[in-house]
Amino acid sequence: MNELRFRDVSVRFGGRRRGVTAVDRVDLTVPAGAVVGLVGESGSGKSTLARAAVGLAPLAGGAVLLDGRPLPRTPGRHGVQMVFQDPYSSLDPRMTVGASIAEAAPRGGNTTAEVARLLDLVELAPERAAQYPAQLSGGQRQRVALARALAARPDVIIADEITSALDVSIQGTVLNLVRDLQRRLSLSMLFISHNLAVVRYVSDLLAVMYLGRIVECGPVDDVLGDPQHPYTRQLLASAPRPGGIPTALTGAEATLDSAEPGDPHHPPPGCRFHPRCPVGPLVLPGRDDCRDTEPDGAQRRHQAACHYAAHASEQHNTRSTP
Repeated sequence: MNELRFRDVSVRFGGRRRGVTAVDRVDLTVPAGAVVGLVGESGSGKSTLARAAVGLAPLAGGAVLLDGRPLPRTPGRHGVQMVFQDPYSSLDPRMTVGASIAEAAPRGGNTTAEVARLLDLVELAPERAAQYPAQLSGGQRQRVALARALAARPDVIIADEITSALDVSIQGTVLNLVRDLQRRLSLSMLFISHNLAVVRYVSDLLAVMYLGRIVECGPVDDVLGDPQHPYTRQLLASAPRPGGIPTALTGAEATLDSAEPGDPHHPPPGCRFHPRCPVGPLVLPGRDDCRDTEPDGAQRRHQAACHYAAHASEQHNTRSTP
């Protein structure tokens, strides 16, 4: 199966009075053989959720399940492997490429042949095994990091902003490689990025995260084609269009878009997005439930945690229609 599921997962740092809940009661499923994209602003909790999956962030509540079985709460889980944003810092500069990959592979077998196979899988020549990370380009180092993750023969790969540290000229080749590997190996993958175009290219499903919670989730074309949550629409509006120009915002939307994200140490009550929401209580009367009551995403194919998702979607579609 190879299904990864976050069940009511919370991650908290610090003490009870001064601590921060970086991930708050998240439910998210990465289906077997599918790619789930995870987007959100910096500080929304995306990377913390990823680290919780591989045992690098302690759970304050809930469980991470692989095929229905809880994963051990220790680093080094072979069933779930993570590829980090910076390929140089994720590789030991004192170890050769071959040694780094071999270290992650299961014991036994022909290590030299396995390293060569994995390098070929990520489209690197076997001779690279004798080189050190400093002798490689950023794109080549990220390929080595992918090979190292695959060496553990994982059921699930978590890719955390793996192209954001690379030159634009080589991001496309790495994305093509990721998509090809996922399809050839039938991997389940959680793909984290702030770039919506990248997420659309590689993902089957999309989850949107804000202040530690998932606010919208569904098939990627549905979420990006007909966003239900105001925060998702804000992310889409701020994304550059062809020519590098974001969609212009006017009136209340422009004012609220410039507002700072909520403080994760003291998140707003009710809907966490309501102080920035263009269809919320600061703009429209009669919506005090946004201040007081936490919305719950309905369990349907495309869900959004918003009291007025349907109304907001209609308003968005009306503005978008020429």
